[in-house]
Amino acid sequence: MLLNKNISAEYIKSLSLEERRRLCKELRAFLVRTVTETGGHLASNLGTVELTVALHSVFTTPEDKIVFDVGHQSYVHKIITGRAQKMNMLRCENGISGFPRCDESVHDSFIGGHSGISISAALGIAEAMKLNGDDHSVVAVIGDGAFTGGEAYEGINNAGKTDCNLVVVLNENEMSISKNTGAFALYLAQIRSSQKYYRTKKSVESILQKTPVVGKSIGKAAEKAKKMLRAVLYNGNLFEDLGFKYLGPIDGHNLEELTEALTVAKLMKRPCLVHIYTKKGKGYPPAESNSGEYHGIPPKNQLCTNAVTFTERFGRKLCDMARNDESICAVTAAMKYGTGLQYFAKEFPTRFFDVGIAEQHAVTFCAGLASMGKIPVFAVYSSFLQRSFDQLVHDCAIERRHIVLGIDRAGFVGEDGETHHGMFDVQMLSCIPNATIYSPADGTELEQCLEKAVYEDKGIAAVRYPRGAQEYDTTAPYSDIKHFSSGKSRLIFTYGRITAEALKLKQFCDILQAVKIFPISAEIIDICKKYDEIYMFEEAQKSGGICEKLAALLQNGGYKGKLTVTAAEGFMPQAKAERQLALQGLDSEGMKKVVLGE
Repeated sequence: MLLNKNISAEYIKSLSLEERRRLCKELRAFLVRTVTETGGHLASNLGTVELTVALHSVFTTPEDKIVFDVGHQSYVHKIITGRAQKMNMLRCENGISGFPRCDESVHDSFIGGHSGISISAALGIAEAMKLNGDDHSVVAVIGDGAFTGGEAYEGINNAGKTDCNLVVVLNENEMSISKNTGAFALYLAQIRSSQKYYRTKKSVESILQKTPVVGKSIGKAAEKAKKMLRAVLYNGNLFEDLGFKYLGPIDGHNLEELTEALTVAKLMKRPCLVHIYTKKGKGYPPAESNSGEYHGIPPKNQLCTNAVTFTERFGRKLCDMARNDESICAVTAAMKYGTGLQYFAKEFPTRFFDVGIAEQHAVTFCAGLASMGKIPVFAVYSSFLQRSFDQLVHDCAIERRHIVLGIDRAGFVGEDGETHHGMFDVQMLSCIPNATIYSPADGTELEQCLEKAVYEDKGIAAVRYPRGAQEYDTTAPYSDIKHFSSGKSRLIFTYGRITAEALKLKQFCDILQAVKIFPISAEIIDICKKYDEIYMFEEAQKSGGICEKLAALLQNGGYKGKLTVTAAEGFMPQAKAERQLALQGLDSEGMKKVVLGE
């Protein structure tokens, strides 16, 4: 067995081509075995096994830098760089991250988690290395899905005019999470259908045999490589027009061709783009046939329930409303299934828009729809909404364009960790004039809040809700606030899903739940002033959150009682979401300790 506890890049470099092919099969089997136990991103990693082996056959980390876009596909890289024995703790508390982390390994050169960042980061690293007199290479590994977002183009536009040792590997698998859409996907398909595949075996072998390991003549050899490439590179494509040398398209599961192409790209000593095509889920039939379902899978021992998730309640309720209102449109940024919009897409295809991984465009696009009398509903993960702050301010808020945000994965999300928690949407939106924010505690409240946001509010109206499911009071009519009072002198103020945790403490204190959390109503302030002690709990960042804002309003209004705010502080590593809440004192036990001073 080639895959052993001593697996390393140096070991891989010592293997023959045939042995590396065998190793790829073993790596796939190991991925399926471990990731189906721990949970994680399976399909994307199965699709990049040969690519990662080829990268570590040609480049040497940490001297050479590899920047993985998003980072979903970095598991094989982690295995090769000394973390194979830690894969049983992937995405677990005190285990290794599901994304590249510089504080985890010197072989991880840049954080991953959000799409489109790799070329910009790699260019910054390459320019710094050049200033330091370091001649090593920097490789950005980016999927075609990321090219639906603007930052990838910003990076490539700037990189093409430099002379950095930068290699961009464009992995075309026709998928982000949902199937890729837009002109760029069609453009790549045109390249593949109209050009012969890149063949380098004889020509590359010939020139590499003449390339010295050291000495001044290596420059001449590299120049010969450039001349040779002119005969095999394609002319007149976007990447060459932007200043890159282009190699491709290459079968991303052909280890020999991959290794040869990356070797040539390394020799170029200038910006070079290697275009490969792969199959997401390669080698595991269930993932090959449904890569979307196997993009991210839960841990094997995770309990399955029949509870309807917030996401599904949102998606089905939006369909119910759209049947009676043709002005309602739904927008997603490559997350049709992740945000529950698959039902809308099927029933109302002409009013459904998947803009790809392009959250900035999505918000401004919604503003355009709104300017013509439509009611756009943009369903997006909280963590990804962060990317569109300027568009919310400039394109929506100033002229009070009515757009509705369905903010999924608000709060702690569990095993995906710091890059995916939704801890900043409250702070971001509550500083925008005229924005309205709802935070339902269960599925019924979510449906009620969505109706309010669509039909009663103006400007930006957001409904934020967590991952998973929760039902605690399915019969109560809608109210902006819910006051559970039995005449006690202590009050807990909270909102969202942790309301269910607060309600477990009704024997010790009264509970005030905000459903419409911003703007903070005068009624909330009036109720709070009646209590001697107020304990506020919030599943969002403490600084600039609703609880801090409410505390300031109370103090400025002359409140003299006791005020205590408990909310998230800092970045929370991966763990189960329930554990993350407990670590921040946001479960019932943590709340009890704060309230009773235990």
